[in-house]
Amino acid sequence: MSSSDIFLGETIGTAVLILLGGGVCAAVTLKRSKAVGAGWVAITFGWGFAVLTAAYISLGLSGAHLNPAVTVGIAVQSGEWGDVPLYVAGQMLGAMAGAALVWVCYYGHFQAHLTDRETAGGPGAEPVPAGGRRSGAPGPVLGVFSTAPEIRHPVQNLATETVATTVLVLAILTQGLTEGLALSGTGVLVTALVVVGLGLSLGGPTGYAINPARDLGPRIVHALLPLPNKGGSDWGYAWVPVAGPLLGGVLAGCLYRLAFT
Repeated sequence: MSSSDIFLGETIGTAVLILLGGGVCAAVTLKRSKAVGAGWVAITFGWGFAVLTAAYISLGLSGAHLNPAVTVGIAVQSGEWGDVPLYVAGQMLGAMAGAALVWVCYYGHFQAHLTDRETAGGPGAEPVPAGGRRSGAPGPVLGVFSTAPEIRHPVQNLATETVATTVLVLAILTQGLTEGLALSGTGVLVTALVVVGLGLSLGGPTGYAINPARDLGPRIVHALLPLPNKGGSDWGYAWVPVAGPLLGGVLAGCLYRLAFT
């Protein structure tokens, strides 16, 4: 595949991934959405369908990595690192574009949610009048864009993201052991179901980023968007959903080489 195919495939695919994945988070979170309060199961299946759709779209162009941890895991497994920067560049651009599209699609809902005195301050916070919110504190809609831990324990949070991503990437790498599966619709479906399973089983502690671009790109967009009372983007935690998945990708690649080759 050509460099342009890789870049376009990863950009388009990751944009669709974040549009649909961030979209379900917005639908469940924002006031006056028809899906508000639908809960964690809706989010996990929404992200699974987002992976399914995005991977189908981009598979023929770029192989549908859509995740720097997957790209790194494949590079460790294969020893081929030349296209890694190109894949990651497309993934980051796509993730930011997808997050911006979520904002466009839910523009009125963001405005309504963030200017409501009961929700603008976030859970347990003082109501915030229009025009003022404590800077730096995680905002009431940050979860639409990126992840956050339920219990802030960096070692545990890092371990959770690492373990979950190792399972994801190993499941993707081992598809190559079944003839034709890795480049088929069945392989895409298997990956989407793995993502649903990870969300249900291991998503509770951290929100299962399992993808550095999925978390970092939208977090940057959250920081840049002109949202009223949006609060901070929680940059103190932002390294965990980047470092954990990358470490998981490396571990999965090493495990594959150790156990399956």
